[in-house]
Amino acid sequence: MSIEVQFSDQPPAGAVVLFDQSKGRYPLSSENKKIFSQSLASQRALRKAELYDLEKSEVFAFTDRRPGQLFIVHLGAGPLDFRSLGAKLGKKLLRLERETCALALPSKENHPLYKGFEGFLEGLLLGLYRYQEFKSPSEKPKKELRQLTLVGAKTKALQSALQRARILAESTCLARDLGNRPGNHFTPSDFKKACEQVAQETGMGFEALDEKAMKQEKMGCLLGVSQGSDEPAWLNILSYRCGDKKAPTLLWVGKGLTFDSGGISLKPAVKMEEMKFDMLGGGAVLGAMRAVALLKPEVNIIGIIPASENLPGPRANKPGDVLTACNGTTVEVINTDAEGRLILADALAYGVKRFQPEAVIDLATLTGACVVALGHYHTGLLSNDQALTRKLQAAADQSGDWVWELPTHEIYEKQIKGEVADLKNIGGPDGGTITAGLFLKHFIEKTPWAHLDIAGTGWNAERIDYYPPKGATGTGVRLLAELAMAWK
Repeated sequence: MSIEVQFSDQPPAGAVVLFDQSKGRYPLSSENKKIFSQSLASQRALRKAELYDLEKSEVFAFTDRRPGQLFIVHLGAGPLDFRSLGAKLGKKLLRLERETCALALPSKENHPLYKGFEGFLEGLLLGLYRYQEFKSPSEKPKKELRQLTLVGAKTKALQSALQRARILAESTCLARDLGNRPGNHFTPSDFKKACEQVAQETGMGFEALDEKAMKQEKMGCLLGVSQGSDEPAWLNILSYRCGDKKAPTLLWVGKGLTFDSGGISLKPAVKMEEMKFDMLGGGAVLGAMRAVALLKPEVNIIGIIPASENLPGPRANKPGDVLTACNGTTVEVINTDAEGRLILADALAYGVKRFQPEAVIDLATLTGACVVALGHYHTGLLSNDQALTRKLQAAADQSGDWVWELPTHEIYEKQIKGEVADLKNIGGPDGGTITAGLFLKHFIEKTPWAHLDIAGTGWNAERIDYYPPKGATGTGVRLLAELAMAWK
């Protein structure tokens, strides 16, 4: 996302965006009427403004025979979602292939835009996203937004909002890019390289345990999943240190299955190509670690991403096998397609023991049951700590990555109690999201913990304006970053 942003007193040639909340025959303030009539749209277009639904916030586009485009962001009477409005504008700019865009900022300091300006810019940048890595030059759009001009006074508040919005949007789009890459172009080793690159960019600490080191740590669950593939597994560890030795430490763990065939318990062929998305939890953790390294919250954060493939090779683990996690818990493999919880088990147990965090949060595209329960618009949340739950809910409301709490009653534990081992890796067809989460609870000791199932929100959540219509959404990046910035 390489967009130049500048401040100016006058709008340059090209697309111009006005913000308005006035009512009446022509829903434009006198200030905007002057800009409107002098720039790119005709009086005939102005008369079309009468068609506005004044109760609803919306982005309207007007065209003229002269080069350029005029957009009006109308702020309706209801609650204002500036992130969604920015994303709507971004998608219109994307579709119309505008190379430049000028935001004519309101002159009144009490204009509601300024309270939501960071969210609007964030949404605009998120709305401009499209994945083009494997398109040939002839198939790529000829034009895309290169320059954004903020027409108005250059203030510290606006500069701060712009910087924060860019960091959050770019970090989200990093997670989207990684999630959209095909499995043959994004292996566990490629995931390790991506972590190394982010660490070098931001100055974070980074290390990676190879399979030899994982064997020494007795990570039988993670290695059991990966042994069906020729690609080696990696346990990637990123560390952000705020400089305060007394600051608390948070642990984020993200599932990094770069491709999941289901293993011996093979998935159906239909839509199996979507299983390249099974690393979105790890991608979210990597994007969030990049964001916090640049935003610099006053908390220490460790990000762990177990990366592997799940394939039905000759050495693959089989239904009925028993694996032993690094904390000594034994697991009977009932279904090799319930592999995400296995690699997370070792990563969680290792991270909690080594780093002694104040709280631990894991993210994973863990269960299809979560899609059935919540669709593509809320992430499933399970937790053993209500204070942590409230913090996550507040961060979700702020970031727009919505969550919904699910029960963790001990009655569900009966479904995952093992017959020949301590646990089973699947609890049957009922309450699958809950039993999968409770499985992970066995690997965090007594640490405050939350599990975020992003199976539905991780991709193809097209009805949310600031998510792409198809592909990876980057959900979880801004949620975790907001949590870190607000942590006390």
